[in-house]
Amino acid sequence: GGRGYRRVEVLTGPGRRRRWSEEAKAQIVAETLAPGAVIAEVARRWQICSQQVFTWRREMRHSVAPSFVPIVAEPSMAPHVSTPSPCIEIQVAGALVRVLPDTDPALLVMVLRALRTVAE
Repeated sequence: GGRGYRRVEVLTGPGRRRRWSEEAKAQIVAETLAPGAVIAEVARRWQICSQQVFTWRREMRHSVAPSFVPIVAEPSMAPHVSTPSPCIEIQVAGALVRVLPDTDPALLVMVLRALRTVAE
């Protein structure tokens, strides 16, 4: 019938410990570092004691040599020195209107008409 097979590891002899390859240890530790991972669940899935996983994590943390992150220095931009832009000053109806070079001509016409209307 529907009986599934399961792999069972039988440990015999004086050394009853499983030997884990460095790759397997690294994979197990990596699983524990995933966001939201619970070490006890990872250990249970691999059928090992969670304390063993903590030991491997500590060993790997201490075995990692300090490293440096490369820094890319970009040449600094020369500071922008603003020179006063030329402007036109118009005196209308007791008001002073300063017109800069990038002023929209249609806007200037509207402002001048409004000032003239107010002055009348």
